[in-house]
Amino acid sequence: MQLSIIHYPHPTLRIKSKPIRRVDAQLKNLVEQMFELMYEHEGVGLAANQVNLPLRLFVANPTGKRGEGEEFVMINPELQLPKGNETMQEGCLSLPGVHGQVKRPKSIRVSAFDLQGNPIEQTFDGFLSRVIQHENDHIDGMMFFDRMSEESQREIEEPLEELDAVFRGKQESGAIDSDPKLVAALKTWYDQYA
Repeated sequence: MQLSIIHYPHPTLRIKSKPIRRVDAQLKNLVEQMFELMYEHEGVGLAANQVNLPLRLFVANPTGKRGEGEEFVMINPELQLPKGNETMQEGCLSLPGVHGQVKRPKSIRVSAFDLQGNPIEQTFDGFLSRVIQHENDHIDGMMFFDRMSEESQREIEEPLEELDAVFRGKQESGAIDSDPKLVAALKTWYDQYA
């Protein structure tokens, strides 16, 4: 199966993803594709529901470059012990061209599993902490602008409306299925992994 990044307001972006119960060769292949897409689109993180997989999984590399930095695969992550606060600009591969100031904890404790089933118990801070929190929001059905102030949200209303119009136009032309059909199609992934 060939993955591609879905754009706002695709309904999968608003679904709380389900925990993964098994890892197989196909899932490992999907993770490799997620890294390819992330690098191709110059991202630093990509959540499974951004490629229309409603599963609790994301990939990250804070450098955004293959062969540099460290690659992370986090399965069924849980975030705890937030510390400090920091506001920085964020963007999103599912919201091309949209950026905004988001306040998040500076550091976070993560409990997760890697692709080999090894537990990850680690505290992350700085930029990587932000990336992890952003991607974890995705698998909870949240977008970064949900965490922005009302005033900041007003500043990005126009580009969000443009993305919505493009998406709805593709649905009207038949290029993209209706929201109910898109959501119904997710059952395959639930049956296989969740």
